[in-house]
Amino acid sequence: MTCATVPGRVNLIGEWIDFNGGTVLPMALSQSVELEMCANGQTHDRVQSQQFSDITDFGIDVPAAGHWSDYVRGGLQYGRRMGWITGGQDVILKSTIPVGAGLSSSAATIVATLRAAGAELAGIDPAGIARAAQDVENIFMGVPCGIMDQMAVSVGRPGNVLALDTRDCSYQIMPVPAGWTFAVIHSGIARALSDGRYRARRQECLEAAGSLGVPYLCDGKLEDTPSLPPVLARRARHVISEGARSLQAVTALAAASRPSFGMLMNASHASLRDDMDVSVPALDAMVDDAVELGADGARITGAGFGGCFVCLVETGQASAWWSRLKARHPGAVRVV
Repeated sequence: MTCATVPGRVNLIGEWIDFNGGTVLPMALSQSVELEMCANGQTHDRVQSQQFSDITDFGIDVPAAGHWSDYVRGGLQYGRRMGWITGGQDVILKSTIPVGAGLSSSAATIVATLRAAGAELAGIDPAGIARAAQDVENIFMGVPCGIMDQMAVSVGRPGNVLALDTRDCSYQIMPVPAGWTFAVIHSGIARALSDGRYRARRQECLEAAGSLGVPYLCDGKLEDTPSLPPVLARRARHVISEGARSLQAVTALAAASRPSFGMLMNASHASLRDDMDVSVPALDAMVDDAVELGADGARITGAGFGGCFVCLVETGQASAWWSRLKARHPGAVRVV
């Protein structure tokens, strides 16, 4: 039997720019996926998870089925192609990462599968495993995601921020300053990217970059965005401004300037709400209240459409702040 444990992640700032040439700042979480794997001597994979009641049983070469087990099966098929494993596998998943919350449970599951299948024994470094996990999601799952989530869960360390340049995957690991608490709150609003909203916005970003004549949309200039059709102009405004905010956030983090970092988070949420159109009114109300009740900054995290938001709070005030926010929004759940 082989085992692997991989953390989830929360993105502090730098949303919708990992495929647009931007720098992103995810932070690995203490919540994680634990995976156990052993060969079963069959021509099928058997996958079960403590988070779901069913036990799945698929042929080893069956394509993605739109099922939660696809993340495991995609990793297993990749491992067989690479010669790390042969034949069917029995896999048991245990996870403390909420499903559908925007905390990269899917990327963590794929990375854990690749590690248990023998990627590390084959000499693949964490960045290489991240790229393999992206291939699984892009090709097997058919989700055209960037590299941020996979790098964050494969390379990141809990309690530290990964400042990642998504163009070349260069990065620095930066400690969270003393006195800073990043609280991750589940809004209670379910999210799913399988309905095409992620793909549509990604395509709009690529079209905007093509119209502006730049290889990456983050290379565009804000003064050129009015020349675009209205929807593309909004997408471009978000990406270009978010790319700048992320670089400013690296500076604020290095300087331990909590107010500056918080203001950048607030501006990021407004841009995600107004220009990327990926928030919802109920979540906007929670974010606004989080700041009103004492957070330095708050923003939706992940691709959006529900799920979690992240707040920056002074550590000594975090408990009292959360009590006030919970009283105002009883359905919210603090994940971190």
